Amino acid sequence: MDFSLNDEQQMLADLVARFVERQYDFEARRKLADTSQGWSAQNWAALAETGLLALALDEEHGGLGAGAEATLVVMEAFGRGLVLEPYLSSALVAAPLLQRLGDAALKSRLLEQVASGECRLGLAALEPQARFDLQDVACQAQASGTGFCLNGRKSVVAHGDSAHWLIVSARTAGNPRDRQGISLFLVDTQAEGVSVRGFPGLDGQRVAEVELRDVRLPAEALLGTRHEAFADLEWAVDRACFALCAEALGCMARLTELTVDYLRTRKQFGKPIGSFQALQHRVAEMLGYVEQVRSITCYAAAHLDDPDAAVRARAVSAAKALVGKAGRFIGQQAVQLHGGMGMTDELAVGWYFKRLTAIDMTWGDSDHHVERYGALM
Repeated sequence: MDFSLNDEQQMLADLVARFVERQYDFEARRKLADTSQGWSAQNWAALAETGLLALALDEEHGGLGAGAEATLVVMEAFGRGLVLEPYLSSALVAAPLLQRLGDAALKSRLLEQVASGECRLGLAALEPQARFDLQDVACQAQASGTGFCLNGRKSVVAHGDSAHWLIVSARTAGNPRDRQGISLFLVDTQAEGVSVRGFPGLDGQRVAEVELRDVRLPAEALLGTRHEAFADLEWAVDRACFALCAEALGCMARLTELTVDYLRTRKQFGKPIGSFQALQHRVAEMLGYVEQVRSITCYAAAHLDDPDAAVRARAVSAAKALVGKAGRFIGQQAVQLHGGMGMTDELAVGWYFKRLTAIDMTWGDSDHHVERYGALM
């Protein structure tokens, strides 16, 4: 497999690298994470201006129609900079799902606003009792007149507090944990009965708890076929997992670089500690994991649009499982090799480790994806 970038992909990589270099030095990021919003509206406007918010959308909706390889390029660069904006949740997950399921009028109205940065979307699929199981849906959507009435809770919704619309999974038939009987609805976060409580996660990224109390929705709020949304939900979450793997690759590569730089400059017994063979072996293992993650993420990219859903799911779960294991190892080694400073918030090392830990716990940790891979076999 050829891992090199073509001319168009290299131009994209250079564009995103310039954005990250200009906007995301470590101190600027720390200050931004401490604000009430947790990300920059100015950066969001810049992403819209460069066309990155339209990356995964079809050209007919103002998008670029780019594939998985472009997503890998962008998210790897964002991982290197620990970018805080709600790019993944809105532009790479919820917007393509709306494009896949929405009717022509809805797509015409919202997707161009997403591409221009005027509208942000989010996916609210997990619940307090469900852990990582997408089919464990207690949120109920009951028929009410010509529309629906929603009641339930959604947990750890990425950037839910800054989304204008949420795509919400709800049960319209069947028993709890059934794959059949799940439907998807587009919900206005300002609608009566919708409560969104946002807070910063471990890694500084914003998440939210969402409560739905007698939320009245028109019939047009239903996305796709009633009772049969689970396959589409899995499709969207697989794309989210793939993008997280690409982001983790950038985090690991940058964390390894920071560690190598430190070993070259920190001296002990009159010589750089990087000259000690035992520490060189540990760095070699870190670099080995980075290349393993790069390979398996490229493999997932090659199968992300496979018409066989099982093939796609296996490739994504294999990548996500390895990313969790590799991120934990690289983060631990980086902290230990930096000594006591590695544990401080003033050093970037700890924040990269926190982000890798959060990525492992998002949309299923390593153990969850190993089990999923086994089930798919």
